[in-house]
Amino acid sequence: MAVPAEEFAAVGEAAREVIREAKAAGVYVFGGGINADVAPLMVAPDGTVTSETYPQTKEFDGGFCVLELPSREAAIQWAARIAKACRCAQELREFGYDPES
Repeated sequence: MAVPAEEFAAVGEAAREVIREAKAAGVYVFGGGINADVAPLMVAPDGTVTSETYPQTKEFDGGFCVLELPSREAAIQWAARIAKACRCAQELREFGYDPES
């Protein structure tokens, strides 16, 4: 769902408020927005660079955040809060830590 231009500032503030709450709760790791002014690139194993992206991410818009949470249920609750603030569905992924770290 696209946010109407006149509501964009309110949605941005609502999203930032949820991030402030995540920081206050001590679960925020990092996040940021996608810079729409810079086109994505694909870099092949041989170093060849092309101006493209994966077909499934052509519509990727907005940003992301990484939260460290105690359970999948907690992650779903935070994702729901972010979805409500952003007025759109959020993709939830589990981060796989490097076993050598």
